[in-house]
Amino acid sequence: MVNPLLNSEEINQLCEELETAQNPFFIYDDDADGLSSFLLLYRKYKKGRGYMLKSSSVVDVSLAQKVAEVNADKVFILDIPLMEQEFVDKVKLPIFWIDHHPPQKIENVHYYNPRLKDKDAYIPTNRMVYQVTNDPADLWITTAGCLGDWHMPDFMPQFIEKYPHLLAKETDLADAIYKQPVGKLVKILYFLLKGKHSEILKSIKVLTRIESPDEILKQETAQGKFIWKRFEQANLKFEALLKRANKEINKNKLVVFSYDEEWSFTTEISNELSALNPNKTIIICRNKSGEMKCSLRSKTPVLPILTKSLEGIEGRGGGHPEACGAVIKEKDWERFLDNFRREMKESSVEE
Repeated sequence: MVNPLLNSEEINQLCEELETAQNPFFIYDDDADGLSSFLLLYRKYKKGRGYMLKSSSVVDVSLAQKVAEVNADKVFILDIPLMEQEFVDKVKLPIFWIDHHPPQKIENVHYYNPRLKDKDAYIPTNRMVYQVTNDPADLWITTAGCLGDWHMPDFMPQFIEKYPHLLAKETDLADAIYKQPVGKLVKILYFLLKGKHSEILKSIKVLTRIESPDEILKQETAQGKFIWKRFEQANLKFEALLKRANKEINKNKLVVFSYDEEWSFTTEISNELSALNPNKTIIICRNKSGEMKCSLRSKTPVLPILTKSLEGIEGRGGGHPEACGAVIKEKDWERFLDNFRREMKESSVEE
């Protein structure tokens, strides 16, 4: 059986490239996996600049200007599923792309993706990055990143041994994330990416200097207190929305909840509702600027249903088989839901 993790040659190559880089530029996704991947690399090598790619899943040609502005000598792409060839051609620098989404074909890029070895592999980007950094002091960061991407990492016994107050024994994902103290770390990674851009950047900067999760969870330092305060601010908004979403849980197989708050919690709400209601198909959407921005979750493949439901609809969507996203014009929203219910029945997902 093929091991989808990085092999020793790939690890050594990435280590060498990072060590010899003078001013690396890190582009990473705006979720727990992307953020933890960046944190691991920056904390290890302490050089370069990071750029969080918000509200997009594509490294497009416009980002070439960002690379030029900081005079980068190498580019590292973390947990971003798509890249334009034009970006690569314009940047003209060594590019190292670590990702775990469906493989893409891009020329002149060093590409690391576990699905090239095993098409069904599900290994978060930060798990591979941790192979490169391999710093036990950052075990809590990669653990939170893996759990946040719905993956139980192979090193959980080491985490339990080091942090028994955060997780006392091996358990399943839903219990670890939503019922155990370690779950707070997952929410912290997600919730610090909410709010004003300046506050997000300050929070990430502070996270690069946190030495222990207890600094945050027990507010042991000024830096930890800052992170905890920002988390609490976001968590209050999240809990209020989650309470409203929970009211939509009934006998129906399909659960739909929409809201129009300033902050986006679609991913976090859909993840939690799906984990605690595994027999339901969940659609959580945020109405913004005439578009319904959605997160879909199900324990049975929902991506094929989404794809068919978008036919004839002004919108787009994609992602993993059981966890995906979509953006649909508000004027087509009800028609999309009709399509979705029909496709659920035809696929025998809905009873």
